Amino acid sequence: MTFWQGRSNRKMTGGKYRQFRHKRRYELGSDPVLTRLGEERKKIERTFGGHYKIKILSTNMVNVYDPEAKVIKRAKIITVKENRADPHYIQRNIINKGAVVLTELGMVRITSRPGQDGVLNGVLIGK
Repeated sequence: MTFWQGRSNRKMTGGKYRQFRHKRRYELGSDPVLTRLGEERKKIERTFGGHYKIKILSTNMVNVYDPEAKVIKRAKIITVKENRADPHYIQRNIINKGAVVLTELGMVRITSRPGQDGVLNGVLIGK
């Protein structure tokens, strides 16, 4: 299913706008990708201009930056601890930008957008 991100057919008052053209392909959107905790799965989608977007469907590893040691390590994710986007995401183990996950190295805040970037990066916030 696709989403149409063009102008609404209705005015704020409830009246209808007169249609002046048909829908355009560049006004289409797509379903949100809810990256889950699990075995690594990716999806590659072609975007405009022949570019590609790599979307992570599920993953269990994260690239962790340690600000004290100034090193990057790859760590296994144990569980999702906090997610300000939606409290139900914690129960469903959904990872997005800003989520706090528990890893082998400690608590990590996710800094990348796994549904857009195709990589999962985070910063160590507690041991």
